[in-house]
Amino acid sequence: MTGFARRSGEHDGSTWTWEVRSVNGRGLDVRCRLNGFEALEAVARQTVGKRFKRGSMSLNLQVVRAAGMSQVRVNEEVLQAVLAQLERLRELDVEATSATLDGILGLKGVLEQVDEPESEDEKVAREAALLKGLEAALGDLAGHRAHEGGQIAAIVADQLAEIERLTQEAQELAAVRPERIAERFRAQLDELLGGNSPIAEERLAQEIALLAIKADVREELDRLVAHIATARELLAKDGAVGRQLDFLAQEFNREANTLCSKSSDTTLTRVGLALKSTIDQFREQVQNVE
Repeated sequence: MTGFARRSGEHDGSTWTWEVRSVNGRGLDVRCRLNGFEALEAVARQTVGKRFKRGSMSLNLQVVRAAGMSQVRVNEEVLQAVLAQLERLRELDVEATSATLDGILGLKGVLEQVDEPESEDEKVAREAALLKGLEAALGDLAGHRAHEGGQIAAIVADQLAEIERLTQEAQELAAVRPERIAERFRAQLDELLGGNSPIAEERLAQEIALLAIKADVREELDRLVAHIATARELLAKDGAVGRQLDFLAQEFNREANTLCSKSSDTTLTRVGLALKSTIDQFREQVQNVE
């Protein structure tokens, strides 16, 4: 399911912003960009895993430290290297303007900005504030996903109703199939033999029975009915049911394929193809279900 949420806050003079996004995914995939706070990644992943079971999630954290929490210092190693190169240039008698202090300090790496050290208590408090912000952002995201889920549930319920209607239509057609198979077999036999069949009636009945057994789709239809009932039970549950519905969609498709392969009747085949089309739509929607 898709969604986006942003939460900002402040702690001890620093400001932070969490951005969380989710798109459809068969399982749960979490990607983190914590920009210097990678120590929080394991806890952040656990926090996401407690709330969500499916979706491709991305977490982005930006922290801006307050002025005064950083200080500027001279990187003495870089400075010594620069001075050494200046002395070498003098030895080579290179004609150039003498280096100035502000010019040397302006060279990349000579001056660097470093954060002031913080105590362990300050670090723990800051991380707790950041994780609390993440919880709030994930709560907002869950609300967006729940709203979308309500809309998807209505669509899926309509699709299940259509699958049920088509299954009932197929059951009605299947109920008269043995008679139609017998009529068609006798008509084909009469056409081949010119209406004068030397085959005994008992033998004909056996052949017709074998054809009817091979073309029997009642088992597939019974399983479709059972799958419909299971899907409705899952939709009525609280919690994550997306993977179970995804599995049911595969089973729906399997039964519809078998029904079409067994059918030798154009009307039943038409119903089977309509079933397959509706099941494909159902499968696409349950990919969005948590």
